[in-house]
Amino acid sequence: MTTVARDTGVGPLLRGWREQRRISQLELALRADSSARHISFIETGRSRPSEEMILRLAEHLDIPVRERNALLVVGGYAPRFAQTALDDPTMGVLREAMDRLLEGYDPYPALVLDATYTVVAANRGIQLLLEGVSEHLLAPPINAMRLTLHPDGLAPRILNLPEWRADLLAQMGRQIALARSAELRALYDEVAAYPLPGPPEDRAAAGTAASTGVPSLALPLRIAHGGQVLSFLSSIATFNTPMDVTVAELAIETFLPADRATAAYLHALTP
Repeated sequence: MTTVARDTGVGPLLRGWREQRRISQLELALRADSSARHISFIETGRSRPSEEMILRLAEHLDIPVRERNALLVVGGYAPRFAQTALDDPTMGVLREAMDRLLEGYDPYPALVLDATYTVVAANRGIQLLLEGVSEHLLAPPINAMRLTLHPDGLAPRILNLPEWRADLLAQMGRQIALARSAELRALYDEVAAYPLPGPPEDRAAAGTAASTGVPSLALPLRIAHGGQVLSFLSSIATFNTPMDVTVAELAIETFLPADRATAAYLHALTP
């Protein structure tokens, strides 16, 4: 049920999200158990959506939790989702669970990132790969994108850097489209401008040397370490149905060995 709106700001915002998702008013109405006419009235400001309607539409438009709070405030309601710092005592259970998870992946690299790719936790497997990285990239807060793509970071040792870089930039582009984050856009512009290390012919030779000739199920990360070529498949996990902005924006990235040689090498390095 809606009433005549005093503040119509939430309607245009919802329309912007709907258009970005390329969903028609009719399709959104069907998903949200409403009517196209009702959706139209909300978007044009003729009706003021209830708190429940805003949240329902936000759910079906896959709007990030942080932005759902903003929609509620513009609509005249209190934010629904808290934003609790990770070092808050109430987050103790979550921190312990993440630490156990990261430890369980050892010796395979794993880390936890926030919405702007800041590293909030990492295991020993990640630390093994950081040998040779410049100190300025390891000063807190560590950013995973800078760490990976900067010429003073991991980039010179990534043997299939052009492909891996393109995949990371595409991933960031999708996240920017989803979250509309100015901070993330600035980070994208920064890392996209980093030069590829080494002459083009050296990169081509490294890419050829990195290829195993074995078909991959997903794009592997191939990185040189200690005279060895390590190959990893990356996976990303998030928390299901988060009720806190901080938790909603956390992602756990793991790097699983793509071949037996990589697994054996990591186990040999880590007691």
